[in-house]
Amino acid sequence: MSLYFLIKVREKPAKFWCSRIILIVGLVSTVLLPSVQAQNDTLKPSKLRTKRLALVAGSGVALYSGVMIGLNSLWYKDYPRSAFHLFNDNKEWLQMDKIGHATTAYYVGKIGIEVFDWTGMKSTPAIILGGSIGLLFLSGVEVLDGYSTQWGFSCGDMLANVAGAGLVIGQQLIWKEQRIGIKFSYYPSGYPQYRPSALGKNFSEQVLKDYNAQSYWLSCNIADFCRSESRFPKWLNVAIGYGANGMTGALVNSSDLGAPIPLVPFERSRQYYLALDVELAKLKTKNPILNTVFKSIGFIKFPSPALEYHERNGFKWHWIHF
Repeated sequence: MSLYFLIKVREKPAKFWCSRIILIVGLVSTVLLPSVQAQNDTLKPSKLRTKRLALVAGSGVALYSGVMIGLNSLWYKDYPRSAFHLFNDNKEWLQMDKIGHATTAYYVGKIGIEVFDWTGMKSTPAIILGGSIGLLFLSGVEVLDGYSTQWGFSCGDMLANVAGAGLVIGQQLIWKEQRIGIKFSYYPSGYPQYRPSALGKNFSEQVLKDYNAQSYWLSCNIADFCRSESRFPKWLNVAIGYGANGMTGALVNSSDLGAPIPLVPFERSRQYYLALDVELAKLKTKNPILNTVFKSIGFIKFPSPALEYHERNGFKWHWIHF
């Protein structure tokens, strides 16, 4: 996503775009980190390596400063400022945006923990510092929003940010691993044709902007809770999902002038899912490249049969749900 696109598209607050950019950075890091690990004898050195720590700290400060200064000067300057104030957006997008905040904080925190482990820092401070990186970035954007007349500091967003960071930190402190992860799935919804400016004009935009097409999952690895001698498949998860549709606007539906087709009445609704999932990172093969690929795309919910509960239409079975 280019900086030009970030500045020009104004249907959503800066925090929406910033959280997506941070999440993309985190997911790209997920792809690159395995190759970094392979270049070292172990991911966790026996003692603190100050050069690595200095590199991580310097890069983090530079990135954080650049994002905050850039947003403040390139985005917020075009909107009137005000005294710090709160803004209640908890009813928008049927809370799909809140789950997106939690997901961003979770994955950036997960990468942060691995990066601080790479420096050789002791386990507990590495978990707390690394797991809080996503929360730190998103909190900075919320503060900037708090001084903007157009928006405001969202307590709901902050609660979601804390929840995502808390999920990754808590599990790492208790179990030294992530037994319950947040996963993402996408299937085109058809709604962007009514309001492409807000829901996306092409596939890459729609993946980020169309909440109707997204589902978020809490995916639990059952084998992690079993005894070590258990024969339960280590790669098999059970996932609980949440999605929503019928939305072309945050609170009420609207359409773009000149949209391909006129807006028709839609009922905004929620869906809940129960499904099986595959923990790709635990599918160990003899091919190191394939293992890296599996780990890199592990944030994606694996398509599988699913039981759906629609708040208006009741239960529905899907032989394959994306």
